[in-house]
Amino acid sequence: MLGKTILGVSALILISYGAVCLISPATPAAFAGLIISNGDAFAEIGAMYGGLQTGLGVFFLLAFLKPEFYRSGLIVLFLAIGSLAMARLASLLMTDQILTAYTYGALIYEVATACVAFIALKRTPNDPT
Repeated sequence: MLGKTILGVSALILISYGAVCLISPATPAAFAGLIISNGDAFAEIGAMYGGLQTGLGVFFLLAFLKPEFYRSGLIVLFLAIGSLAMARLASLLMTDQILTAYTYGALIYEVATACVAFIALKRTPNDPT
């Protein structure tokens, strides 16, 4: 139940936010304080914030719906979101710049999601078949 919940919630969040970012890359850029200075930057924000997040969200939805993808979905969720959390925390500790609620909120979401995915994964039997 815990694993299905975190996969479903993650699918909803990533597909929704990813779709907004794909349609309007300026939206996440503004949230994060990024400046889109040329077409390459526009495409990069659209791809990384829009395409990648939407794709991960679709995979988490598939893992939510299909038992054969459940364990893999939890592994990818833990690794992907956990890696984001570790990188964000490292960057937060390295900068002397002021950070906003955007960074702290993202970090809290990422740590919580990775922890829940890890707990759900540990509760899931490792069935190699």
